[in-house]
Amino acid sequence: MNLTSPFSLAIVAITLLAFLGLPIGHAMIAGSILYLFLAGLDMGTAAEQLLNGMYSNYIILSVPLFILAAEFMNIGSMTDRLMAFCNALVGRFRGGLAHVNILQSIIFAGMSGSAIADAAGTGRMMQVMMTRDGRYPPSYAAALTAVSSVIGPIIPPSIPMVLYALVSDASIGYLFLGGVIPGLLMALSQMIIVLITARRRNFPVEKPVPVRKLPRITWEALPSLMMPVVLLGGIYSGVMTPTEAAAVAAAYALIISAGLYRSVSWRDFYRSLAISARTTASIGMLIAGALVFNYVVTVENIPEGVKALLAGWNLSPVGFLILVNILLLLLGCVLEGTAILLIVVPVFIPTAQALGIDLVHFGVVVVVNIMIGLITPPYGLLLFIMANISGEPLRDIVRDTLPFLFAMIVALAILTFVPETVLWLPRLFGYQG
Repeated sequence: MNLTSPFSLAIVAITLLAFLGLPIGHAMIAGSILYLFLAGLDMGTAAEQLLNGMYSNYIILSVPLFILAAEFMNIGSMTDRLMAFCNALVGRFRGGLAHVNILQSIIFAGMSGSAIADAAGTGRMMQVMMTRDGRYPPSYAAALTAVSSVIGPIIPPSIPMVLYALVSDASIGYLFLGGVIPGLLMALSQMIIVLITARRRNFPVEKPVPVRKLPRITWEALPSLMMPVVLLGGIYSGVMTPTEAAAVAAAYALIISAGLYRSVSWRDFYRSLAISARTTASIGMLIAGALVFNYVVTVENIPEGVKALLAGWNLSPVGFLILVNILLLLLGCVLEGTAILLIVVPVFIPTAQALGIDLVHFGVVVVVNIMIGLITPPYGLLLFIMANISGEPLRDIVRDTLPFLFAMIVALAILTFVPETVLWLPRLFGYQG
């Protein structure tokens, strides 16, 4: 590549601006405009691509709505009741609260679609519960909360899958279905590590909840437990699109929290709207920057160039997936997941199609990689969030994360080499891929 070409200079500009602290979305827009100027193209094309991409993709609207749904859950007592339900089910086993942490992430996954919402929403609560009276080391509680939070965007609904559908044109409904078994497999791998660690470190057994109390606890948690049923049932019955389902999820969470549980104040409501707006603006700028930069990548014919390069290597589909896994895991150490999804992944999609790799399978593998990146040092965003919540040194949290990280990479290998773990459920619902 010519180091003085417009594309090379644009890449340098984006990297330099990001290094100086400019948000990556703004940096991509600035670098793309620089490319258009140096290439002699109409710089107004940047605005055209941004506006057309943001306003013609109806599916993007689901992102702020899923974020809002998670915020409405957090301000109400929905999470408290879910915690009580999870504790009644698995708290009685050794390391019970650790299992509760994972189980609540599985249930919360069917509501928010965001790992950060899971960690920030229930993370503080789990941290307090697990460390009270010295039950668990604070760094272990923080590490477990971080790793269990990655389940959220794998089990539907999933904001990263929405973004993948945006760049790949894969069916979001089948992507959601494809994430169910991988998400449960991730949870199982984490529970196995908890079982081993609990015996070795003699973690406590929680006081069993009497059987006579289970019906009442289940009844109190039932409105919260019904949210994934309403959400996913609406999508797969054909009654709602994923975007409409996101709106229903936000409305349902507000009605249950404010109307049924009566646990929402006007101040809480306003704060939820403000937090959701800020988060949406941040993600929206990243999507906008990626849309403009992807136009530059298309003009430069980068995807076809990568496709031709990999074709020269004579990679098999399995070899290609191994290469993508390695690259995404390495990139996850230094880049934010949404940026990888919107900038790097589109480059690989033409090659995946040429090799006959199913785009639903490829999408789930990509999302799992990106979620693992959230707990991969040095950049792992969830590690920083839990370090802030717990007050524990990052190095201690990373140390306790490593066994879970290894188990999740093993689970990723299973998903990669056994496509049916992803495709079985979508095919059961009529997927022809």
